[in-house]
Amino acid sequence: MHNPFIQIAGSKRSLHVQVAREIARKILSGEAAQNEIIPSEMVLCQQFSVSRTALREAIKLLTSKGLLESKPKVGTRVKSRDNWNFLDAQLLDWVIDLGDNAIVYQEFLALRKAIEPEAAALAAKNATAQQRILLSATFQQMDYVSKNFDSAKWMEVDMEFHRLVFLSTGNSFYLPFANVLCTMFKSFISHSSEKGGTCIGEHRAIYSAIMAGDAEKAREANITLLANTNHRLPTSN
Repeated sequence: MHNPFIQIAGSKRSLHVQVAREIARKILSGEAAQNEIIPSEMVLCQQFSVSRTALREAIKLLTSKGLLESKPKVGTRVKSRDNWNFLDAQLLDWVIDLGDNAIVYQEFLALRKAIEPEAAALAAKNATAQQRILLSATFQQMDYVSKNFDSAKWMEVDMEFHRLVFLSTGNSFYLPFANVLCTMFKSFISHSSEKGGTCIGEHRAIYSAIMAGDAEKAREANITLLANTNHRLPTSN
């Protein structure tokens, strides 16, 4: 019987999250195929050197993310990709950890292009006074870091800027993108600014439009930001 998990036999990690991560890596990489029945509980407990309780908690965690499904008398199988919750921060972290993220970054940029311009427009219309104060303070930090560039500090303030925009939309359905996607924003921003490309001018345009309450200019400025070639995304093979 095919068993992609045999390669991680002897793992000394005992926490259920670590076990879940190792199983997820096999699924996300394709080593454990979609709709495949994974090894039995007994086999996995032996391979990971963990208790049944720890393994069951790991399976429960992966089930909540849409990766696995357990049925009596059938076993636990890998669910098809269309069930995987790619908006789960922990799952995104595991995806990124696999490396070779060219396609992931391209897909994430496509998602940003679809939702971020409208988020900026909504923020221009709906941001509260307190949210505008926070956005202003964050942009001032961005401006300073862009002139005294430090990649780690830029990553932090850039992520916070975009998080605040989503939080300022006044739309509950945008709120998850302010929090759940922080992992992906962090990795994406780290990649796109690795050579010092901050696109501060485009960020300034977004900030100014939001502060002025000009939804259309905020939308257009965000479109311009996401079209900027300084993202330097790698092309997939």
